[in-house]
Amino acid sequence: MLDELLAERVQEPGRAHLVSMDYLSVVEELHSGRIIISDENLQAAYGSVKETAAAEPEPSVDPDEIARELCLEGALKSREFDRLRRDFALRNHPDRVPEHLRARAVIRMQVANMLIDEAKRRRLRLKKA
Repeated sequence: MLDELLAERVQEPGRAHLVSMDYLSVVEELHSGRIIISDENLQAAYGSVKETAAAEPEPSVDPDEIARELCLEGALKSREFDRLRRDFALRNHPDRVPEHLRARAVIRMQVANMLIDEAKRRRLRLKKA
């Protein structure tokens, strides 16, 4: 039944044609001239996606800004530092950000991990003193 539905073609003007999914039918549709693939069509369809991505400000890789974002001053225990690291990773991990921001996210994660490790070491030194 599904094959029959896919094979049906709507003959009304202005409505999309349903085509069977075999290779020859796809080739026939592409060469029929009913499907037009051009740069103008692609730009019209995907231009807004590019504009949206460009409109988003890139997150900072400045260590001072990342330290403020982490709120390291308030953490007193090792568990709190670990929670800060997890929370930051949930928001900023390269696998969780758009593709165009991944290289920046890698740097942000490295800086955040370095800052958290430094704060943990500093906390341990203060405890020992």
